[in-house]
Amino acid sequence: MTELDTTTEQGARRVTRNTSGVPLLQVDNLSVDFPAPHQPGGVVHAVRGISYQVHEGEFLGIVGESGSGKSVSSMGVIGLLPSSARVRGSIKFRGEELVGKSDASMSSLRGREIAMIFQDPLSALTPVYNIGWQLTEGLKLHDRGLTDRAAQARAVELLRIVGIPSPERRLLSFPHEFSGGMRQRVMIAIAIANDPNLIIADEPTTALDVTIQAQILEVLQKAREITGAAVVLITHDLGVVAGNADRVAVMYAGKLVETGGVDDIFYHPAMPYTAGLLRSVPNMQTAGNQRLVPLEGNPPSLSNLPPGCPFEPRCPAAIDACRTAEPELLPVAGADTADRAAACIRSDEIVSGRLPVSEIFPRPEAQEIKRSRGAEPVIKVHDLVKHFPLTKGAVFRRRVGTVKAVDGVSFELAPGEVLGLVGESGCGKSTTVMEILELAKPQSGAVEINGVDVSELSNKDRLALRKEIQVVFQDPMAAIDPRFTVRDIVAEPMRVHNVPERQQSHKVAEMLELVGLDPATASRYPHEFSGGQRQRIEIARALTTDPKILVLDEPVSALDVSIQAGVINLLEDLRERLSLSYLFVAHDLAVVRQVADKLAVMYLGRIVEYGEAAKIFAEPKHPYTKALMSAVPIPDPEVERNRRRILLEGDLPSPVEDFVGCRFAGRCPLYLQLGEEQQKRCHAEDPQLHDAGGTSAACHYTDQHRLISG
Repeated sequence: MTELDTTTEQGARRVTRNTSGVPLLQVDNLSVDFPAPHQPGGVVHAVRGISYQVHEGEFLGIVGESGSGKSVSSMGVIGLLPSSARVRGSIKFRGEELVGKSDASMSSLRGREIAMIFQDPLSALTPVYNIGWQLTEGLKLHDRGLTDRAAQARAVELLRIVGIPSPERRLLSFPHEFSGGMRQRVMIAIAIANDPNLIIADEPTTALDVTIQAQILEVLQKAREITGAAVVLITHDLGVVAGNADRVAVMYAGKLVETGGVDDIFYHPAMPYTAGLLRSVPNMQTAGNQRLVPLEGNPPSLSNLPPGCPFEPRCPAAIDACRTAEPELLPVAGADTADRAAACIRSDEIVSGRLPVSEIFPRPEAQEIKRSRGAEPVIKVHDLVKHFPLTKGAVFRRRVGTVKAVDGVSFELAPGEVLGLVGESGCGKSTTVMEILELAKPQSGAVEINGVDVSELSNKDRLALRKEIQVVFQDPMAAIDPRFTVRDIVAEPMRVHNVPERQQSHKVAEMLELVGLDPATASRYPHEFSGGQRQRIEIARALTTDPKILVLDEPVSALDVSIQAGVINLLEDLRERLSLSYLFVAHDLAVVRQVADKLAVMYLGRIVEYGEAAKIFAEPKHPYTKALMSAVPIPDPEVERNRRRILLEGDLPSPVEDFVGCRFAGRCPLYLQLGEEQQKRCHAEDPQLHDAGGTSAACHYTDQHRLISG
């Protein structure tokens, strides 16, 4: 038996796992192919001969870029691959072979012995059945003698375990009545309902805010303790893996390229791909002090793999021998454990230090950003308000409430500056930037662009001003027309502003080259590019009017970390080269810390903390800001083991509610430490932004912020 330490908000937790005897799950030489008649070779080799083991109570993290085969391999374990898939190799669960089993046989295992937590709970839950029915369905299926009353009681207990308030009442609710975080909790409750021995979690926190992500990971660890189950976590977030996994398996091009203990993988990677992933991810503790290291290029096509190592075209350490034969996953020389392995012919050099990771992926030099000190702000927002009426009735509609999406927001953006606008989903970030981009008279308050009040603009002036402020959206595939060529997409703003045709072609080529794309690709269509390249196309389109302000709405959240680093570096380079100002909207505080000069933290339509980013990150004064920063995973196992998270209770309240006092009081960790009279003030008096020692915070008790630690 082996004991492992994990640390949570409550302190150290002992988790026991058995690494002796027969593994709980044993995968040997697993391959999965899909027919692809329209691609070279006619077959996609999604998984190519992977082998790994999972012992009882163990937490295995499987990481890699999109398309590396992570999800396909795990769907093969639970028998949920489509009928067109060709599966070869062996998958043994408790010594029983699963490959070749009928769907009926696998159904007896699913939910009872092996459970799955899917990435998107809204798609995984059935919208026409209430939560109680969906929880009790699996219980009754695997225990035919279970009475309705007993199943109902067990469902209530499960919802209580995963932290759903008022579980008796919420059993009657439908999935659409829950927030994203609560739906994921329900998925975990369904997964642990029958005390399974193995839980497979496929990107369970990808679409969630960091505060909700921290809650979900805490619930998953709690479920692991209660059931004693082993967990296989599929994710691209290396911070999540660092804080939760015992062992890590890295996948690339359908194969495992490195395996080992979490400390070995993070501190002594033996495969250049692993090293590249680790150096490309932003780290909250170091972000802003050094540049990210982009992992250039794209993963190879799994239908037409070149000879040699699949990573060779992207690998700075590649030599001629890498191009002749694909390396096997072999034990790393001098490793302490048998499961420490890497698929690289130079792994011994890397581990020994003869080929340092810093030489393989050198860190780019930091750029000195030129700012116009004392210049007038390019954006000035004062007391901005945007409320939406909430109506009811099909024929005779009546107003039943007001959604206070933005409720008195003020900030400034200076020339050459980056202002990060952060907060949970639903806090009003996107509504705020859309109000600015509309360049129309706001519902209440004032918006000035380059010293001009937008409420006084004529149509002609408004069109002219739009050249000065452009936007880059979160999802480039949704933001650009798939029927247009890249040339048409990038030239679109110039056509709106009547730029002559002969100038458009020259400008398109110039912009594509500026964002690192070959101008010769201008005749291609968006689907022929990777996600990172599509985001560069969108940035090129935004720059064609020579703007001075870019509004970036979650510009890298849909990208793999390896691609994310390149886009972030590009934005930093363009800012320096073109003297741009950025209004950067994001929920990833590590990314924001990498790029932002100033920070505005939003909660329920209000800014609750505002000031220089470095000061706020060094010593946040508002309890909500502290909780946000505490929840961000850090890709460092030692740091993750020893840090204490501030877990916020519940989800973001509804913006329809009328608040008399502090709107954060119901979730505030500082509130619980205050005396009775101080708590009364929180409920009676709405705090306003005030000086809190170099920054501004909307909290009555900023002088007592050290009462909570994270």
